[in-house]
Amino acid sequence: MTPQIETDEHKALRAAVATLGAKYGRDYITRTIAEGRPPTELWQEAGKLGYLGVNLPEEHGGGGGGITELSIVLEELGAAGSPLLMLVVSPAICGTVIARFGTEDQKRAWLPGLSDGSLLMAFGITEPDAGSNSHRITTTARRDPDTGDWLLTGRKVFISGVDMADAVLIVGRTEDARTGRLKPCLFIVPTDAEGFRKHPIDMELQAAEKQFELTLDDVRLPADALVGDEDAGLLQLFAGLNPERIMTAAFAIGMGRYALSKAIEYARDRAVWKTPIGAHQAIAHPLAQAHIDLELARLMMQKAAQLYDAGDDAGAGEAANMAKYAAGEACVRAVDQAVHTLGGNGLTREFGLASLITAARVARIAPVSREMILNYVSHQTLGLPKSY
Repeated sequence: MTPQIETDEHKALRAAVATLGAKYGRDYITRTIAEGRPPTELWQEAGKLGYLGVNLPEEHGGGGGGITELSIVLEELGAAGSPLLMLVVSPAICGTVIARFGTEDQKRAWLPGLSDGSLLMAFGITEPDAGSNSHRITTTARRDPDTGDWLLTGRKVFISGVDMADAVLIVGRTEDARTGRLKPCLFIVPTDAEGFRKHPIDMELQAAEKQFELTLDDVRLPADALVGDEDAGLLQLFAGLNPERIMTAAFAIGMGRYALSKAIEYARDRAVWKTPIGAHQAIAHPLAQAHIDLELARLMMQKAAQLYDAGDDAGAGEAANMAKYAAGEACVRAVDQAVHTLGGNGLTREFGLASLITAARVARIAPVSREMILNYVSHQTLGLPKSY
């Protein structure tokens, strides 16, 4: 009997999501970018079909699956040319954190809406002076001794989709009463809260979802805006960051597959001296290598997702970083080779590949750079000493 890498249910999910992706496709995403609006129609339909919340608990309106299933959704939408970046943020990061650590009231308030697409939550961790070093986060939360409310002050940058979101899951820091040190905590901040302001960042990157800088000026939040245990913020934070890395891998693999499919189609049809250019090894071998790289990255992504869904946070952390690294590199190479295969046509709007040159690099940079992943692997996996 041939062993199954994916179950029949997963294969059926892939096929169903691919059908939805093909209904919209790259032209739809390109049109929303040109119109300066988010891909609302695709998001809403994906929600109605149950794809947005496939990883969230059934008792709160989700599909009862895990990051394994959600990564399939994002990869297949990307392979069809219509990825949804906010899948990484809203159900994967925010939904996971609330499902694992939120109060029952928070779960009832947010998870059904995140599952069906009627609610959307952004995620705010990056700061101007605290990129990869989360210990330098300066957004702070302090208690109002009279009311018990939280007062949140700080800045965030490169926060995706805030204009679409009902709230932002903000990573702040509170003072430990015993040591006086600041510790990370997570807060649900409504985007219409007084003192909360968003400023769009002018990006050359073409994407349907916009990037924002946030300023929080004594944003008053009720006591129950805190997610989970005030003393377990770091654990809760990484419960969201591991799915983020896995989903970024899915995003990159989907993009790479889309670019490669366009190159393969062109290499089959484009003939020079009566021979399709794909018959020449100089064209065929780099495309074959790009396909192999994407398949290898997918295997690591599947391993990371299965470890995470099994509750192995430590094992998932290592595998998620490796998956994100492998997928980012594979995506960049696939897009580059696709553009090169088409030659001048690879830079035309007709074929729609040139914009992916910039987009592909996002998977190398965000949510953590490849250099920081190499640091992680060298220190945590190989046991080598730190240089910092």
